[in-house]
Parts: sequence; structure tokens; C-alpha cells
Amino acid sequence: MSVVTEAVGRRMTLGDICSRYGFELVPQFAGSVTITSISSDIDSIMPGALFTPLQDVDAEILHIAHTRGAYAAIVPHTSEQVGRQAGYPVIIAQPTPEQIGALAASIAGEPSRALAVFAVGGQDGDEVQATAIRLATFLHMLGNPVGQVNAAGSSSLERQLNLSYPLDIYDIQHTMAVCAEDGAAAIIIALEPGTLADHALEGTSVDVAGSCDALTPTLLKTTLADWTQRYGLSLEGNNQMIYQRDAETDEIAAEAVDGSAGVGDASRLSLSIAMVMAAGVRKSNIRNALRVSSEMQ
Repeated sequence: MSVVTEAVGRRMTLGDICSRYGFELVPQFAGSVTITSISSDIDSIMPGALFTPLQDVDAEILHIAHTRGAYAAIVPHTSEQVGRQAGYPVIIAQPTPEQIGALAASIAGEPSRALAVFAVGGQDGDEVQATAIRLATFLHMLGNPVGQVNAAGSSSLERQLNLSYPLDIYDIQHTMAVCAEDGAAAIIIALEPGTLADHALEGTSVDVAGSCDALTPTLLKTTLADWTQRYGLSLEGNNQMIYQRDAETDEIAAEAVDGSAGVGDASRLSLSIAMVMAAGVRKSNIRNALRVSSEMQ
């Protein structure tokens, strides 16, 4: 995909971008040009796009991008001469992943601000994916329309999303915008390399992060630092920590899970409970929902 389209009612000009990030615009009088999407993939360019290859480009690539509808392009300093001769506006810059994430999020309308974002991580990718699915099911059971970003199957509410993994910054912002537009209240992201490319969560505010692994206080700090560095994880508000299951959530999960379901499902439900509690849902509401769900089975 590698493309993010403009949010409804949102507009961004080349002048806005350059003044915000200190980039150089050529020609300078093109500052009023309005961008409606951002794309790093030439095949995904649509009219109004800002083409962001983020690597050396030649005149032919810039020409093709323009013929496909790009209004402007960001070219690195090493391609400055080619860029200045492109025949349409270019921004001379080497943006950081943080800047690309912020730009993509702005064009998408800051979708992570409209959703409760849950991120589940751990050493075992398969377990992370399975736990993310369990969390999505649990949130849905609590009455929340949800979206999922998961190599095991991404979805927006009941609609399956056809995505190519691992997802990058552009893919994540676009997917969250789709989920928000569909009416999702929350989105669950599997924090593992099969699902996410490096820096994929730049520009995304995560409300609650949880770990499938048991982490000591020291490992909590190093794991959070690793997720921040690798994926661009940014935690919102007071939840500047990674949540884990504990004795209390294990007890609640054990009461709800049938003995034949196995230890795996109980532990996944326990972590789901811990993360939902961290988001502010009361234990009494959780117990009631689990009891009703059990009685309906």
C-alpha cells in the first residue's frame, strides 16, 4: 500500500510541511500547493500526492511520479540536482522516521487520537498474534467495535482487510483511518516483526501496551526502550508502562475459561483483562460480561 490519503476536511500545503520541519522547498513560491495524500510507492501515487521515495531518485522516476499525479516530491540531498530539474515542486530533505510518521498521521487526520489503541508484544510472534486476537474478541464482547492489525488476519469491525505484511508507517496510518471511518472504537496491534516493519508506529499514540512475556522491572524498562526504538512506539498519557497479567487477572480468567480450553487461552484472556483494566474498565463490568458470555455459550 504505502500510501496515506487526506482525512475529510483536512488540508496540508507544501508551505505547512516545510515550515513545520525546516525543509527546503523548490521553488519557494510553491508553498500554497495543497497535498491530499502521501506515498512512498510509485504504483500507489494518486492525483494530489506527495511522493516520498526517501532514497536516491533519478529524473525518470520523478517524471513518472508526476505523470501519475504527484503534485510534489521529497528528494534527499544526494538527489538535489535531479530534484531541482524535476519541473514540479520538490522538497529537499532527508526526513527522519519520526517526521514521516508525524506527516503521515497529520494527512490521515490523526486516527490514533480517535481510537483506543492497544499494542500486544512478546518474544513469540505466534503467541503475540494469538493474544491480539483474544484481546480483540474480549473487547468486542465488552461492546466495543474493534479493528485489528495482525499478520494472522487484519480487520475493521467484521470486514477483513487485504494487507501486505510487514506493514510500514503509511500502511498503519491508512489502516487506522479506515477503522476509525468504519466506526471502530478501538484497534489492537500485534507488536511483532511479522506484522510490523521497523518504525511502523511512528506517529501513532498507543494507549495501552501489554506483554505476553513475564517481565522483571529491569526487563520492563529495556523492553519498552526496545519497542520504542524498533517500532516507534509512543505511549499516551499516564500509561507509560507495559502491562502484564497478574494473580488477580489470572483468577478472573480462570473463573471464565472452561477447563478444556487449555492454559494458553487462560493466559491470553488474563493479559486481555489486565490491558482492558488499564484502559479504565472496571473489574465488576469485566466479571459481568464474562459471566453473561459464559451463560450464552
